[in-house]
Amino acid sequence: MTNKPDRNLGVELVRATEAAAIKASAWIGRGDKNAADGAAVEAMRDFLNTVDFRGTVVIGEGEKDEAPMLANGEVVGNGNGPECDIAVDPVDGTSVTASGRAHAISVIAVADKGTMYNPKDVFYMDKLITRREGKGVVSLDQSPEENVRELAKALKKDVSEITVAMIDRPRHVELQNAVRRAGARTRLFLDGDVAAGIHAVTGGGNIDMLLGIGGAPEGAISACATQALDGYMQGRIAPQSPEEMKKAIAAGHDLERIFEINDLVASDNTYFVATGVTDGLLLDGVQKRGDYLRTDSIILRARSGTIRRVKADYLASRWLK
Repeated sequence: MTNKPDRNLGVELVRATEAAAIKASAWIGRGDKNAADGAAVEAMRDFLNTVDFRGTVVIGEGEKDEAPMLANGEVVGNGNGPECDIAVDPVDGTSVTASGRAHAISVIAVADKGTMYNPKDVFYMDKLITRREGKGVVSLDQSPEENVRELAKALKKDVSEITVAMIDRPRHVELQNAVRRAGARTRLFLDGDVAAGIHAVTGGGNIDMLLGIGGAPEGAISACATQALDGYMQGRIAPQSPEEMKKAIAAGHDLERIFEINDLVASDNTYFVATGVTDGLLLDGVQKRGDYLRTDSIILRARSGTIRRVKADYLASRWLK
């Protein structure tokens, strides 16, 4: 069908994540996460509007942390080409960008129109991501200890060899303790869980599973990446304040429902595109090389199973003014 994302869309989209990453990189270590996010949002929007598609932002961000917004319902693209759902996170890791730490990336996920789950009025999601061997073995309905033990069996590893990634937050103290009681290791990230989720699928960074509560936008984006990498994922809405809980209930969300990956993105025609902002396990950050800025990006496409690595050099004088 002509109204489906074509095979070159990911290559066009990567220009938007590259632009967002470059603009955010000017704010690395400067202590202002909203300035970093605002610069990235503006750059991402500008470049998305040059792409031949009509993308409706199904999963945006901003309100949850009072940051600049690419808001839900916003339409991007030049209006030509396929109609798509789009999830964006101009900087996954605004706090680590502001503090000059590792693992911040700029990300976009795209799927056929009407196929991406929209967790409207809620901003947080409990997630479980691992490789395909975890299907039917691990579940958000099980305890962390049980998930660790069962995944170890499925991967034919000793429990002591299992590493579970999660965001380092007070809400995860008991989760950390449970994983360690089971005999496994934890790997903590200060901010942003998209890259950690990808590593949980690929085994990169010696990560076997991602657990814990992170952003709902990142959940939808991770679903597109996990789909492309043939991994396994579950999600569950997880309001983090009484106000968010009220909004979720008013919007008709079932707070007990566990979403499988096909509930989060009901299409095999998905793209995941990311560019590093700061250095991390998945991607290098934006680097100054003489008169140029070098970006490091990845493009995943579910239908073809393609993984593209892209490095680009931009003339710095045209970007950092």
